Amino acid sequence: MFTTRPTLQGTFGMVSSTHWLASQSAMAVLEDGGNAYDAAVAAGFVLHVVEPHLNGPAGDLPVILAPAGGDVRVLCGQGPAPGGATIEHYRSLGLELVPGTGPLAAAVPGAFDAWMLLLRDHGTKSLAQVLRYAIGYAEDGHAPVERVGQTVESVRALFETEWTSSADVYLPGGRAPAPGELFRNPALAATWRRLTAEAEATGGDDRVAQIEAARDIWRTGFIAEALIRQSDRPTLDTSGSRHTGTLTAADLAGWSATYETPATYEWNGWTLCKAAGWSQGPVLLQQLALLPPVPELPAYGSEEYVHLLTEGCKLAMADREAWYGDAAGVPLAALLSEPYNTARRALVGEKASYELRPGSPDGRAPVLGAHAT
Repeated sequence: MFTTRPTLQGTFGMVSSTHWLASQSAMAVLEDGGNAYDAAVAAGFVLHVVEPHLNGPAGDLPVILAPAGGDVRVLCGQGPAPGGATIEHYRSLGLELVPGTGPLAAAVPGAFDAWMLLLRDHGTKSLAQVLRYAIGYAEDGHAPVERVGQTVESVRALFETEWTSSADVYLPGGRAPAPGELFRNPALAATWRRLTAEAEATGGDDRVAQIEAARDIWRTGFIAEALIRQSDRPTLDTSGSRHTGTLTAADLAGWSATYETPATYEWNGWTLCKAAGWSQGPVLLQQLALLPPVPELPAYGSEEYVHLLTEGCKLAMADREAWYGDAAGVPLAALLSEPYNTARRALVGEKASYELRPGSPDGRAPVLGAHAT
């Protein structure tokens, strides 16, 4: 059978990402003697440059890593809400919902610190060696994918009136990035160059000391200062009003990425690992728990098979809406238990359900937000 997606094989190494320049950069790291973790970090920072509409260093980063001969671990790069982001604070502003845009929606940035921990603990390359690819594409330019320009156009008015520093980068001369045209982000390149220079000045020739210095610069140095300045700037958000954020210097300085044990489920001889209930990863585990034993599964690809998987997905997603959030309060053991999912499986009828039907693990009553559908 002809396919445009052939099976790829190799004996040296292989990289897969959502953008060819990130994959190419990661492969260059491997060919330069770096390991898989070095390559992943380099690719991650390139993705910040070439897919800025999808991710960035101030976003979040859940990582599942399996070191050779070691235990599977999860690296949590999901920052919490700032300390001042309380229900009382939002209601004092006349808000019943957190605005979808603007500084009030911001969590503590988590991605950068998680990348640094991954590089420090499992990589071999220096900060400058993994950042040079992102710096190169930001400084010298790259041909952006179509969605970058489309996304910029969708927020043009906001950039031009509220996020003017973003307009300087993404609307040079008033034009959004266009496919096939060279696009540069000199501000980001300058940021990483300054970060690298300051980290090297502090850490000297010690690779780990440089990475630790970079983490400190992000949390307490010039980058932290810029994040707080932006948070303190009244900005129009989806509420229709201007608000300042709740992010403080203490929030940035007091948080770091952490390692944890993954959520797991045994299925058909395999152990599947996901991040815990602060992510939506356990949804997949519960979808497997909702299936009957493998010998009882309908024929692969049949109508009955697709129906069972689809309805199980709905039930798992309903439990996500009711139960996921702060990891300490998520009853994952009960949600993945055999008795609970056997009872949930009985809800799958012959017809598709249009209801949101969360369950009651451990007998607890589910709580859904008013806007959950």
